[in-house]
Amino acid sequence: MDSNRTVVIGMSGGVDSSVAALLLHEQGYNCIGVTMKLWDYELVGGNLNHESGCCSLDSINDARMVCAKIGIPHYTLNFSRQFHQDVVDDFIFEYMAGRTPNPCVQCNLKIKWQTLIEKALELGADYIATGHYARVVFADHLQRYQLYRGKDQNKDQSYALWGIRQNSLDRTLFPLAELTKPEVREIARQFGLRTAEKSESMEICFVADNDYHRFLRQVVPSLNERIGPGELIDSERNVLGRHEGYPFYTIGQRKGLGGGFARPMYVLDTDPLLNRVIIGGEEELFSDSMLVKNVNFVSIGGLPDEGLACTVKIRYKDSGHDALIFAEDDGQIRVEFDQPAKAVTPGQSAVFYARDLVLAGGIIQSFSRQR
Repeated sequence: MDSNRTVVIGMSGGVDSSVAALLLHEQGYNCIGVTMKLWDYELVGGNLNHESGCCSLDSINDARMVCAKIGIPHYTLNFSRQFHQDVVDDFIFEYMAGRTPNPCVQCNLKIKWQTLIEKALELGADYIATGHYARVVFADHLQRYQLYRGKDQNKDQSYALWGIRQNSLDRTLFPLAELTKPEVREIARQFGLRTAEKSESMEICFVADNDYHRFLRQVVPSLNERIGPGELIDSERNVLGRHEGYPFYTIGQRKGLGGGFARPMYVLDTDPLLNRVIIGGEEELFSDSMLVKNVNFVSIGGLPDEGLACTVKIRYKDSGHDALIFAEDDGQIRVEFDQPAKAVTPGQSAVFYARDLVLAGGIIQSFSRQR
């Protein structure tokens, strides 16, 4: 606790950020609640009523009312230009390149831990805080900040935070680090916060209806004319059918491939140049190794020459895979799985752990399939 310090809390209008603000206020910090307006439904679609979800009027009002209840100021800041440029445009570009991005990672890096910190400094704040379930600890022996999983393993959000740099971690507070979700809701109930029972939104925030096909068709000019139906082929290049267009398919996908196959078929890869989708049996989905780019060594200085044994998550809900990781000359990380990993997907994040410690993270560049 530091009663002379000011903290800006990113408030989405949900229960987690509400309790984060409450706890910091009770600890004696000078708190400022900030809701970031990131996009307009008129531009991205997907919510005809405009009445629920992040960035809606209801969510902004919930955050404002929570701040009033706690007794702290609240501001709504328009970051839509930065968000569209750094997150939405990146999402579109990656899908059009045949990759599957994780926009939450990009939002954390570019918006919450860059644009929001800049705004917090303008407001005279010392820290920013969010309702993420994660921990930041200063390691004296390394003289650097380290990122750990949150206490609630079911809600741990460290996977999406690997891109935060040292100069941002030292300005970051995670008030929910030692709490579980049920405990957070109970605190909200006891204090009478209007968000105590508010349900969570599980889809990507700017694709509120979770319909990527609709979103891409709406935001990419003349998409249907530019990319029409193409060939479904197997790994031996035999034509098995037709597809709607490669951006609408991702590795591991089973639905939407048509019927008439002798066995269940999955997307193995896409070929944007030829507008092809490669499909095959489940046994063809496994990879022995992968390359990871845009690496941030969030908690350590780098890798030893002999490599490092760790656990790697290749998607948010992944339970993790044991692997050896090696630093490549070009700054990438080469990952060699102890056991083949299923549906390694370029564009997704790979995050490396030593138990609860987040060692590093990056973006999956490519994979090598099991022979």
